[in-house]
Amino acid sequence: MDDWSPLWISIQVAVCATVCSVLLGTLLAYAAMKLKRLRALADVVLTLPLVLPPTVVGFFLLVLLGKNSAVGQFFNRIGFSFIFTMKGAVAAAFVVSFPLMYRSARSAMEQMDRQLLYAARTLGAKEGKIFFRVILPNCRSGILAGTILAFARAMGEFGATIMLAGNIPGKTQTMALAVYTAVQGGNREKAFQWAAIIVALSALAIFGINFFERGKNTGKDDTF
Repeated sequence: MDDWSPLWISIQVAVCATVCSVLLGTLLAYAAMKLKRLRALADVVLTLPLVLPPTVVGFFLLVLLGKNSAVGQFFNRIGFSFIFTMKGAVAAAFVVSFPLMYRSARSAMEQMDRQLLYAARTLGAKEGKIFFRVILPNCRSGILAGTILAFARAMGEFGATIMLAGNIPGKTQTMALAVYTAVQGGNREKAFQWAAIIVALSALAIFGINFFERGKNTGKDDTF
């Protein structure tokens, strides 16, 4: 292959989307853990992109961030356009990968020993300190697994990306879009090459998740 830009674009998009997913997903998982009556509603809203078709997610993003919407006009005024740009590709990848990070972090927090939280509060620790000194260290395996899942999902995003950012070679064309373009152009060999790279990266992600899960279970066994 002469043009490796889809690989570098995919990596940049996936890294940016994953960083946003980790930061926001972990914080919202912590906030949801403290909710009672509204937790079910929060879960529906925050995980809805996980079950919607990616093209539907892309359509809603296009409506929300398009030039005719209030949000889109605001970002355009500050020179921050999402349509047919790398920012749009990051936004699409973030929205579809965020639910995986959120659910993984929330699940890890729910499985924590609540006695640790009660003890920290009894000793007078503030919520910020509890979050950084108690919750994050005890949930690191779940957060790392969620990070890997979010990165893999962002790396392979197609439907929402093509709706919002388009398929512009060298600008917004990711590996998934490169496979689509190659198939449309009848270049099966190139499509197989990009597909093989995506499969290899996805397999590494699965290996990473299994590694962290195995380490987590081993750590639990060692305590008894």
